Parts: sequence; C-alpha cells; structure tokens
Amino acid sequence: MTLRLALLTTTVTGAATLAALPAGAQSLTVFDYSGFEDPAFHSAYIEANGAGPDFAFFGDEEEAFQKLSSGYNEPGVTHICAGSVTKFVESGLIEPWDLSKITEWDNLSRDLTGQKVGDDGDVYFVPVDYGSTAIAYNADEVPAEDVASLDVFLNPEYQGRMSLPDNVDDAYALAYLATGTTDWSNATDAQFDAASEWLRKAHVNLRTYWTDPAELSQLLSSGEVLVSWAWNETLPTMADEGFPIGFQREAAEGSSLWLCGYVNMKDSTSDEQLGYDYVNAMLDASSTVPLLEAGYGQSNLPAMEGQGEEALTASGLGTIDAPVLAQLPMDGQLRQKQAETFERIKAGF
Repeated sequence: MTLRLALLTTTVTGAATLAALPAGAQSLTVFDYSGFEDPAFHSAYIEANGAGPDFAFFGDEEEAFQKLSSGYNEPGVTHICAGSVTKFVESGLIEPWDLSKITEWDNLSRDLTGQKVGDDGDVYFVPVDYGSTAIAYNADEVPAEDVASLDVFLNPEYQGRMSLPDNVDDAYALAYLATGTTDWSNATDAQFDAASEWLRKAHVNLRTYWTDPAELSQLLSSGEVLVSWAWNETLPTMADEGFPIGFQREAAEGSSLWLCGYVNMKDSTSDEQLGYDYVNAMLDASSTVPLLEAGYGQSNLPAMEGQGEEALTASGLGTIDAPVLAQLPMDGQLRQKQAETFERIKAGF
C-alpha cells in the first residue's frame, strides 16, 4: 500500500465572518502540543518575520476546546487532529482557510490509504503532520509470531506487561481493527459494541495506559511493559537509545494512521497573515527533515517522497502491505459515545 494523505474538507452553511483584528496587530499565538515549538519545524517563519511566534500549550484537544470555548481568543491557529475537526467546525470557533494563501496547497497529498475524501466545500483543516500507530514491543523478549495479530493484547501470557495509549482515538482505532473494521467514519452500533467489548477484554491485561511517548519509552526500557500500542516516533527514539525495539505495522488485522494539522481561529487577536505564514512554514520543504527526525510525517508529498523509502521506514512511515484504518473525522455523536465508553472501560466497567 502506498502511503497518501488526505486533504480534509468540511462544508457548513451560514459561517460567520471573521471579526476585525485590532489595528496594527503584528503578533501570532499558536495553540499547540508541547514539543511543536521547535524552531526547526518553522524556520521559514523565523526567516520571514525575524522571530518565531508565541506558543500556548494544551495537554489534549478536549482541554484546548474547552479553553477556546470559554473565550480564550489569543491563538490565531490551533493544532488539532482529524478526529476533532467536526467538533471544532460545529462549534463555530473556526473559519475556512483561504487556499490561495496556502503556498504548498497543490503539493499536499490528496489521499490517505488510497481513499478519496472529497474536494468540495470549504476547507477548515490543513493537514500538516501524520504518523502511524502499531505494536511496539521488546524484540528480545517477545517473539515476532506473538505480535502477528492484534489479539496479542488479549494474550494472558503478557498480562500486566502491556500498555495502551490514554487516548480515545488511538484506543478505538486499535479495537476497530482488531474486530474487523477498517473505516470508522460510518461505524455501525454493532461495530462500536464489538470494539468496546474487545477493549474491555484487553483492559484486564494492561499494566497501565501511557500518556506520552516519554512515559512509554520509560515503561519499555524498564521492562515493566513488553508490548504496547504506540506511535511511530517510539521506533526511532528507542532505536537511537540502543533498545531492541520492534514495530509491527503489518499485523494480520492492520495498523492505523493519525493525521493532524491546523485550524484557523475565527475571533482571534492574532495577526491573520502571520497565521498563514506559520502554516506555510510548517508545510515548507525546509521543515520536512526536522519533522521526520522527530518521528512525524509531513503532508508535503514531493518533499516526503524526496526522503526515500529507507528514511521513511526508519521512522515507521514506510510502505506496508496490510489493512490501515485512517483516523479521519467521524460523526460527533459517535466520537462522544466512544469517549464516554472509554472512560468507563478504564475505570473497570
């Protein structure tokens, strides 16, 4: 399968117009996950403007959404992942991008896992970074045949030595794949119930739910955890440390791909043009290698293809021959139901 990224578009009617910015505003606040403030990721912005933007950070996208909904209007752009796009659009917090100002728009890959998402309607989400989620394991302790199926997470032999991310999208991506669903955008009640029951079974085998890659690396390094559902950045990080890390993206049931990017905040005190400058810098070819070295793919297709298959494979982003669940936007009610059920499962119910 050839890796391709989708341009995510959403159409809404009656969108409000952008409130006027204060006269002479010449600043930008980026609302983001910690770590994305790395100057190497937006060097073109610094070159054009003499300095980087201001950053504000959140722990997860629900925290970001609640703060923005409560009147926090400094950010000009906010970094979210595809699963949250529908919620942000429906909230009225964001406005469409002017594609004529996105300089790399025509170079962004149009497909994710070969499935067309759509070209009609206003574009509220510019995809920038992506990655894979698969089985990370201690290759010295876990035979390759044991991770040939996602049902390794149900294997009592590893009870108390496994971990899942404390993230509803990643957890349900795994559970849907394990129960035979590779497209969650139209998941039925029966498919949701099957995925939820699978997660309940996996829960009893877990040592913990990890919250960030650094915690997962520590769990693996210490030997507390032997098998985990993990983001691809764990592969190059732990390989550089000399750890015998395995990363199984071709389990029989497949693996998943997450996709994140930026939304354009509607009523912001930031300078709007600087928001475009920042997104353009993140998409610029000068950012490709720094992002890749940190474990992130970039949606600039020619720039990524120029890195070669060996570099992509080393980062856990190479071509694979297995099913892939693309973590694209889903119905808001389904995502809310998954979030509520995931919290109950983690609590043992």
